[in-house]
Amino acid sequence: MDIRSARILVIGGAGLIGSHVVEALLREDVREVIVYDNFCRGTHENLEAALKDPRCRIYEIGGDILQTDILDSAMKGADGVVHLAALWLLQCHEYPRAAFDVNIRGTFNVLEACVANRIKRLVYSSSASVYGDALTDTMTEDHPYNNWTFYGATKIAGEHMFKAYHRRYGLKGVGLRYMNVYGARQDYRGTYIAVMMKILDNLDKGLPPVVYGDGNQAYDFIYVSDVGRANVCALKSDIPFGFYNIGRGVRTSIKELTEIILKITGSRLPIQYESAGLTFVTNRVGDPKAAQRDLGFTWTIDLEEGMRRLIEWRKNNMVAVETRRNLTQR
Repeated sequence: MDIRSARILVIGGAGLIGSHVVEALLREDVREVIVYDNFCRGTHENLEAALKDPRCRIYEIGGDILQTDILDSAMKGADGVVHLAALWLLQCHEYPRAAFDVNIRGTFNVLEACVANRIKRLVYSSSASVYGDALTDTMTEDHPYNNWTFYGATKIAGEHMFKAYHRRYGLKGVGLRYMNVYGARQDYRGTYIAVMMKILDNLDKGLPPVVYGDGNQAYDFIYVSDVGRANVCALKSDIPFGFYNIGRGVRTSIKELTEIILKITGSRLPIQYESAGLTFVTNRVGDPKAAQRDLGFTWTIDLEEGMRRLIEWRKNNMVAVETRRNLTQR
């Protein structure tokens, strides 16, 4: 899709990924970027830089995907939609009915509104959670659904509803299966990335970093600004439909991640290993080649550089970090 002079609606645009999608879009020659968000998890602070651009605004009437009349009104005149709104993994685990209402019914509402408003292209935020624990070393997009979580189930449902809408109504677009997204503006609610913030909290207090289990749990970490750019690539692509891994394809264990943090901070504290707690997935790395081939997306920020950026953001935004930390303790 040619996004020059386009009006793009970003649903969930005040969150970690959403705010970076908004900024990536504003680096393009778009006409307008409208943020649709209920601020359940997203924050106005995340949009502080973006809102300085006169082409960007928050939809004034509301931002909840369960309010179908308001959602429909927000889409009027839009050319493309990026849908990121969802309850996160642990919230879905604790509140499965809410997970159904927001992630499944809400996504159906988005699909329905896209068709009603003749949206040219939709980018749907899926997740690597659809795969569950990897059955192969590096997962391609045809890896089986090995999910056992409510969150993953909602993302599988969203993918298949999108697939059905594409077949029946011709709705074009792609779904992006994010690996482990981290970076500036992240909070403590990400199941696998919260460990970064908790390690940094411990180091601030002179305490050793805590790793649960043996530290061999391995994931595919990708920096959030790369993910924002991936959404723009997906919007601009001419691929009529499909699902794509968004990651680096690089395996990093929690032990290795902790060692990188210790290196960057200059800490000599030893890693403290404790018994594993609630763990949903212990091994998941995505093959990024299809996204590179079809969407023109290639990651640019390696893990060490990304961690330096996260640590720098955290150092300069300790008030926001404290607020995010306190929210997890309520």
